[in-house]
Amino acid sequence: MPHSLSQPDSDTPEPDLRTDVLSDPQTEVQEAEPRQLDVPASIRAGRLDKVLAQLIPEHSRSRLQGWIERGGVLVNGKAATVRQLVGPGDELTVWEEAAPETRAFSPEPIDFPVIAESPDWIVVDKPVGLVVHPGAGNWQGTLLNGLLHRYPELALVPRAGIVHRLDKDTSGLMVVARTDTAQTALVRQLQARTVGRRYVALAVGAAPAGGTVDKPIGRDVRVPVRMSVDRPIAPKPAITHYQATRQGLLGEKTVVSQLVCKLETGRTHQIRVHMASLGLPLLADALYGGKVVAPATRQMLHARELQFDDPVSGKLVQFSSPIASDMQAVMDAIDWDPVPTRPELPRL
Repeated sequence: MPHSLSQPDSDTPEPDLRTDVLSDPQTEVQEAEPRQLDVPASIRAGRLDKVLAQLIPEHSRSRLQGWIERGGVLVNGKAATVRQLVGPGDELTVWEEAAPETRAFSPEPIDFPVIAESPDWIVVDKPVGLVVHPGAGNWQGTLLNGLLHRYPELALVPRAGIVHRLDKDTSGLMVVARTDTAQTALVRQLQARTVGRRYVALAVGAAPAGGTVDKPIGRDVRVPVRMSVDRPIAPKPAITHYQATRQGLLGEKTVVSQLVCKLETGRTHQIRVHMASLGLPLLADALYGGKVVAPATRQMLHARELQFDDPVSGKLVQFSSPIASDMQAVMDAIDWDPVPTRPELPRL
């Protein structure tokens, strides 16, 4: 890599999630000891899911409905449906399933490319669409699950060695620690902002040659899944440096700028939020107002370059990855101006 880098895309890791590894819920329905419940006279007859919610209120109705649909609830010894009417005197047999989050750290055969590895770290080229860490709505099928399957020793490392993340629809390079010692060292580098990452982005609009966005980022007060620089909740400092390398036309009228971005801080959605705040939302980033123009179907952002100090030797190691194929297809479809905005990038 010809250029030096700096700054991580995330701050200190989040607290550990629980690491229980439980069996598949279908197996639990067959093997676990069922719970026997008699509907008392004090409960009015009604739909099975509603009555069950009154009898075991520690579980949500949606979870109970799932149990019923999967055959985990019997009424008087017979298979039941969610809308089935039950009342006083009916006997319910319930196989309680573990909540999905308790299976978050189960090994799974997830496919992902590994660029390089050592006894202390793994460099992953995360594909588009792969969630990095289990969370609400994505308790399984994540990069973490795949790491535990391919590298079983990561079960002994907090968060399976993950020290920073990329958004689900952002592709590119990540480093994963293989030991506690390596994880501690990498986290300290992230905190000291000596881990280097450079991103390539496609933004809608004509970008200036370059600049710096210094705007605190926090949760959007109106849309919880969004981050914001406009009256954010609990804002944290956020600084993004960017340079435009070329400009072109996608389709008949969509002006697109290719940017190289470097983060001085690492906040959730930082590049996406900061570019949108300049009126340059990333192409196809619908969450932040980016126009969706074929063939772009997700936010056009790729973590292309990575560097860090080896946790044991202290030697600087550097990596790069090719632009993801779908993003390259978009770049190939753009009619670029013949003269690049900035043909050679100096140190950011």
